[in-house]
Amino acid sequence: MSKIAKAVRKIARADRKATHRAAAHRDTPAVKLAGAASEVADQPPLLLLGVGTIVVGAVLRRPTVIRNGVRMLASEVLATAIKNGIKRSIDRTRPQKAIETGEHRFAPGKSAAHGDTSFPSGHTAGAVAVAGAIAHDTPAVIAPAYAVAAGVAAVQMPRGKHYIFDTVAGAAVGFVAQKATSMILRAAEPALVRLFKRTR
Repeated sequence: MSKIAKAVRKIARADRKATHRAAAHRDTPAVKLAGAASEVADQPPLLLLGVGTIVVGAVLRRPTVIRNGVRMLASEVLATAIKNGIKRSIDRTRPQKAIETGEHRFAPGKSAAHGDTSFPSGHTAGAVAVAGAIAHDTPAVIAPAYAVAAGVAAVQMPRGKHYIFDTVAGAAVGFVAQKATSMILRAAEPALVRLFKRTR
């Protein structure tokens, strides 16, 4: 076995050990409460947030607010698409299931079972994507936006939902999705501005 392979296995073992230790608290009231709060980063709430922002911007006739809503919505949609693509090609046992069964798998696969789709963290991906979208148009809230995203990621280990590496990968997915969305919107913005002016 190469040095790189040994290092990867060592890191993977440390990831599992640390996460399983954190997940021992998954049934405590504090973790359950924090976990429930982190559901704001699930797909439906984030999509609703984007659509709601667009509607508010349209009612107030504020192009900046509309643009922010579009960025949030598109970033979440792209992050979800990337995340789903990865989940469909890689199986990873969720921490809670691994603790209960004593078995852990992290390898290429196509299982659709919830207990086998730990990698990557969709909640983290969505939270980071939307936080980046919000911060892009409203730099003043960059700190609280990313603080919320970090909180969503951090609670996934105590909940037994994801491993540390799952949340890191999810954050990377969210970051890439938001950056790609911003590039696309920057190119499409002149056409969107013309469309908005015609509807006034």
